[in-house]
Amino acid sequence: MLDSTRPVLRPRIAPAGLMFLAITSIGWGFNWPVTKFLLAELPPLTLRGVTGVLGAGLLAALALVRGDSLKVAREIWPRLLTAAVLNVTGWMVLMGLALLWLPASEAALIAYTMPVWASIIAWPVLGERPTVLRTLGLVMAFVGLASIMGGNGIAASTEKLPGIIMALFGALGFALGTVFSKKYPIRLPPITAAAWQIGIGCLPISIVGLLIETSHLELVTPVGWWLLVYSTVVQFCIAYVSWFAALARLPASVAAIGTMAVPVIGVVASAIALHEPLGPGQIAALVFTLGAVVLATR
Repeated sequence: MLDSTRPVLRPRIAPAGLMFLAITSIGWGFNWPVTKFLLAELPPLTLRGVTGVLGAGLLAALALVRGDSLKVAREIWPRLLTAAVLNVTGWMVLMGLALLWLPASEAALIAYTMPVWASIIAWPVLGERPTVLRTLGLVMAFVGLASIMGGNGIAASTEKLPGIIMALFGALGFALGTVFSKKYPIRLPPITAAAWQIGIGCLPISIVGLLIETSHLELVTPVGWWLLVYSTVVQFCIAYVSWFAALARLPASVAAIGTMAVPVIGVVASAIALHEPLGPGQIAALVFTLGAVVLATR
């Protein structure tokens, strides 16, 4: 965590921090087409929930290896549970379902409007009055969404609408969780906090998925099994650990803006791996969405 009370004339950009940030962006960016591919072989709730629980277990083991305690004080539990529901449960469910209607590239772009919504929610909750740049960012975010909804006409927009709504609510929920965590911080070691949030958030998803969905593991391809390992180990463990390492070495603003590489990687990787469209509409959405996040985080 960065200490805002410490006088710093010019934040130092540590090369190691940039390296960890790049690892995070690559890990999370590639996970969008990975998840889209896996949804053709496994049902969404089971996929998102089980990989999350396994990832949380690996993070908990890593915390113990590092000598971090997994104990949670009684007064921290309400904050931890609320953050888990907003940042993990809602995100995993809504984004996983959104991919049933949206290409991975478009879902990623909508997902990373999160900083825009967070800046709006922070006004009444944290008293952070939106600036002209953040207001302009909101407008640009809506322009980006309009570019996605344009598709090939009204029919295309109607078909995508359930996915767009779910992705938007997922982004809004994550933004609300971010602001909540700022107002009521979870005072735990970072890896411990991540392990608990991911575990608590994904456990009910995995239980519901296993109860109401039917998984045919015998039909999962060898590529699918490798991608499951990627989703569990890289997305939940390596990328999260790298994110915490980047935060420890970089100014918070640099780290936040650096995550904008995630939708860029997601869009390009989806176009290459899944042959998703990368036409004028997607490029316009990419430009406006990234521009919105840049302005919102300034």
